[in-house]
Amino acid sequence: MPRTDEPAEPAVEAVEQDRRRRSHDREILRLAVPAFGALVAEPLFLLTDSVIVGRLPDPALGALGVAGAALAALVGLCVFLAYATTASVARQVGAGDVRQAMRQGIDGLWLAAAIGLVVSAACWPLAPFIVHLFGATGELAAQAVTYLRVSLFGIPAMLLVLAGTGVLRGMQDTRTPLVVSVASFALNGLLSLWFVLGLGWGIAGSAWGTVAAQALSAAVYLTLVVRTARRHGAPLRPDLVGLRAAGAAGFALVIRTACLQTVLLVATSIATRMGDDQIGAHTIAARIWTFLAFALDAIAIAGQAITGRTLGAGDAAATRDATARMVRWGIACGLVFCAAVLLTRPLVPGVFDANAGVTAHLLAVLWPVALFQPVAGVVFVLDGVLIGAGDQRYLAWAGLWATIAYLPFAALAGAAGSMVALWLALGAWMVARLITLGIRAYGTAWLVTGA
Repeated sequence: MPRTDEPAEPAVEAVEQDRRRRSHDREILRLAVPAFGALVAEPLFLLTDSVIVGRLPDPALGALGVAGAALAALVGLCVFLAYATTASVARQVGAGDVRQAMRQGIDGLWLAAAIGLVVSAACWPLAPFIVHLFGATGELAAQAVTYLRVSLFGIPAMLLVLAGTGVLRGMQDTRTPLVVSVASFALNGLLSLWFVLGLGWGIAGSAWGTVAAQALSAAVYLTLVVRTARRHGAPLRPDLVGLRAAGAAGFALVIRTACLQTVLLVATSIATRMGDDQIGAHTIAARIWTFLAFALDAIAIAGQAITGRTLGAGDAAATRDATARMVRWGIACGLVFCAAVLLTRPLVPGVFDANAGVTAHLLAVLWPVALFQPVAGVVFVLDGVLIGAGDQRYLAWAGLWATIAYLPFAALAGAAGSMVALWLALGAWMVARLITLGIRAYGTAWLVTGA
């Protein structure tokens, strides 16, 4: 008589696989959607300032652009405070040691405060030199220095916000950072309106509004983290061993971030040398690429939190499953974004009120912008997963190799004077990142389990 239970085994396995997929999807959505909202809220600070400062006489808006670019570079190099803290806290949470998780979160906050004070003090006398590097002169330079120097008072708070965000993400909470970001954005807008137009403080008023909003955000994060640390018995004093470990992990991520910024700065420099129409088209295309990157980075942030937690729990199989699922999410989002860019491509120049010359170049470069979105989707996910695994040293080397691979293509594009070739060079950079990150993710060296 045949056994009746044999056909049930594949069916049971299929049901179990479907259950795991649904579980991963729910967790990815729970973490990624609020993270996307918080990521989008951050650049709205500068956008709001641009709208308000735009009401001031020239060259206030241009000065804001120069100072804002300098600030973005300074703070961007310190994004490791969020990423490294997320990974270390999530790993301890996965291991079941919330006290140690908060201990590492406190170390991240101390490191952020120390770096913030050093950066503020070092950049204050260098503000005119920094502004000059961006080509600013005369009254534009003077106003840019004013905005930059006022904003430097807020650097410690900005970095504390990064570290505090990393702690909460590591604790698998991305909703609170969303609430704080939205509230901070609203407060920044109100204060800037009052200081600039109400009190007549000019461009300095816009900077003071942002400083105040960031200071209050930092206070909220400090309150939340300290309260949680006390609840779990974690000490609040700095730990030198923990600070050194956080600094070492951060240094590797600084190299990774510097490589990213080098690629983007080289591309902007080449486009600028091509002509006014070319840099105009490049700026618009870069804005579109950046906005789409926020959505992909939200999945990467989910990857940081999930990977750190599952590896901390010693579950390498769950890490593999979650990574595979997030890669599929990255590809799917990339395909959707590709289609969206191609469908809206004829409308984009009108949205930005581009002239005929800018329009011609923009319509051409939107093709590579669209076609490389699926590649970007996978790259962002794998980058987040490896950050969550604490594989920062490899990420630094991978960033260097990808940048080296990009530079010859960028040089050829500059020599040819072709905007399409320049964006294809950026696409080649993304492919190089895909190869280096994909090789690592396919292996097992990064699957280090335990606390």
